[in-house]
Amino acid sequence: MTAARPATALVRALGPRLDAGVVSHIARWPVDLARARRQHEAYVAALAAVGWRIRQVPPADEQPDSVFVEDTVVVCDDLAVLARPGTPQRRAEVRGAEEVVRELGLELARIEAPGTLDGGDVLQVGDTVYVGRSGRTNDDAFCQLARLLGALGRRVVAVPVTGCLHLKSAMTALPDGTLIGLPDRVDTSVLPGLRVAPEPAGAHVLPLGANRVLLAASAPRTAELLAAEGYEISCVDISEFEAREGCVTCLSILIP
Repeated sequence: MTAARPATALVRALGPRLDAGVVSHIARWPVDLARARRQHEAYVAALAAVGWRIRQVPPADEQPDSVFVEDTVVVCDDLAVLARPGTPQRRAEVRGAEEVVRELGLELARIEAPGTLDGGDVLQVGDTVYVGRSGRTNDDAFCQLARLLGALGRRVVAVPVTGCLHLKSAMTALPDGTLIGLPDRVDTSVLPGLRVAPEPAGAHVLPLGANRVLLAASAPRTAELLAAEGYEISCVDISEFEAREGCVTCLSILIP
């Protein structure tokens, strides 16, 4: 089934209440909703331009953070694990994502209480899955996810996270599997290595293919460095989402 499925990017349009979104680790400043809509359209266009089929998750306009769709579900092979976000008011966001992954024919599982899991805490790199132990994801959810993904042959590693929202706020991976991020935000002792990002936003790399990555416009030094190493760079301005602790990874769910 996986071989026949086109590479799909799940995205969700932002609702009118983005400015009311939860902020945990940065100072709050106002969001320009019209500008945010334009930025989101450009982000989606960047995915489509390199061959990702765009699938819209039904809007959840009453949920301020619903545009950060990554937090609702973790997809591994043909399994979709429905998250249970650590912020209770975000749990209603999962319903629309469940509808879409069901329509795609994926097998479903879910994180059950008392587990809490945000998808932004899950970084898949080859056969290893790193799971952030953040303020949003707890040990119970880690154990549940480890059982589910272990059955698929994945090695699941807990990574303590400090001073930021999610694991992917602190580190991501290049297409070749190299981890890149901020060593002061994660427990590097559980990692095989961590390349230091030239700037904070450089920790947020979204692989779009074998040699292409998406970066935020706020990471120009990282973009220049990776381009010099032969990567093809797509770059988007997501400043209005960064104002709500968002990054390029959390605005989509990529299903290869």
